[in-house]
Amino acid sequence: MPGDHFQLEYGKKVRLESIDPNETGALHDREEAEPNIERLSERLETLQNILYAEKKQSVLFVIQGMDCSGKDGVVKRALGRLHPQGFQVSSFRTPTEEESAHDFLWRAHKVVPAKGMIGAFIRSYYEDVLITRVHNSISDSEAKKRFKHINRFEKLLESSGVKIVKIFLHISKDFQLAKLRNRLTDPTKRWKFDKNDLVERESWDEYQKAYEDVFKQCSSASAPWYVVPANHRWYRDWAVLQIAVEALESMNVAYPESDPELDQLLDQL
Repeated sequence: MPGDHFQLEYGKKVRLESIDPNETGALHDREEAEPNIERLSERLETLQNILYAEKKQSVLFVIQGMDCSGKDGVVKRALGRLHPQGFQVSSFRTPTEEESAHDFLWRAHKVVPAKGMIGAFIRSYYEDVLITRVHNSISDSEAKKRFKHINRFEKLLESSGVKIVKIFLHISKDFQLAKLRNRLTDPTKRWKFDKNDLVERESWDEYQKAYEDVFKQCSSASAPWYVVPANHRWYRDWAVLQIAVEALESMNVAYPESDPELDQLLDQL
């Protein structure tokens, strides 16, 4: 199943409730998926090496999702074999005092991956049109302005050689509840529990609507949104890897051409 199976058609209204978070496609279990995950991981490693050597383009993975959707897990497992020398991860939480003193895109722009690098944003600048809307800290008119700024920002990055891959990890409300309960009952995971997660859970429907608006307003042919069913972690990892590999393959990365001076040195050896 190709990655475009998860791609949303830009400009169209999306209903998240119509997408099954339990989907596993033609795969039935983790054991069946493992060979595919291994193959895709090896291919992604190869593509990263070429991208790093080429140093003409970069990749930015924007990873969004509800609490407990597995945003950190995707970076650890699906993208975990990327070489750290060419891979940087940035997490966006409540803005600091310094960040709040700048425009809402400032903190994201300064950590966009440089040429040759792959970056992953765990949450992102999209939080400024998601949590802000749900909690009414910005108006709908302000949100519309920010949608336009985001679209222009992404066009700027694209024109600078940044491939943007936007992934929403789609889980069910029941799955989230089970994960929250597990965090409370498992001593090794209790540190992950945040009381604020229960507060945010009460706004589940509002977040779904806010995300649906983001998908409609902030998609393009070159930077579409992907919705990945994430109730099954192994399927989530396979899907993200499939999307990632296809994204890098579409960039036509290539090793730099041979340097004639180096060829002369070789002749002298």
